[in-house]
Amino acid sequence: MRDTGAVPLDLLPVISTPDDAACCTPLARAAITEQDAGELAQKLKALADPARLRLLSLIAAHDGGEACVCDLIEPVGLSQPTVSHHLKYLVDTGLLAREKRGVWAYYSLIPGALDAITHQLGTHLTAGALA
Repeated sequence: MRDTGAVPLDLLPVISTPDDAACCTPLARAAITEQDAGELAQKLKALADPARLRLLSLIAAHDGGEACVCDLIEPVGLSQPTVSHHLKYLVDTGLLAREKRGVWAYYSLIPGALDAITHQLGTHLTAGALA
């Protein structure tokens, strides 16, 4: 007989539980939906990039909380097309608003967008948190 390394079932301990004990605990609140998880993941992906975080910080630090794309290129040390790509990603994920003024584009943080991310994390990823 070949040794498979499996423990014979008759050697496993039998644990008895009261009849009213549940095998698994029920959900205490609703879990995040698949769609909400996908949207939150996209926003977290946007925030996970150091250049994008820097751009958000630079925009927030500007007077009035908005900045022209022309003021963002040098501080991040990236080419204009790369900065534009990151800004477009942040707009597409709902973190920034874009306003065209003449030949320049101005970017601002969408009020409450970062708070909404924090709220979702607290609601869906904290044990015992209430929805």
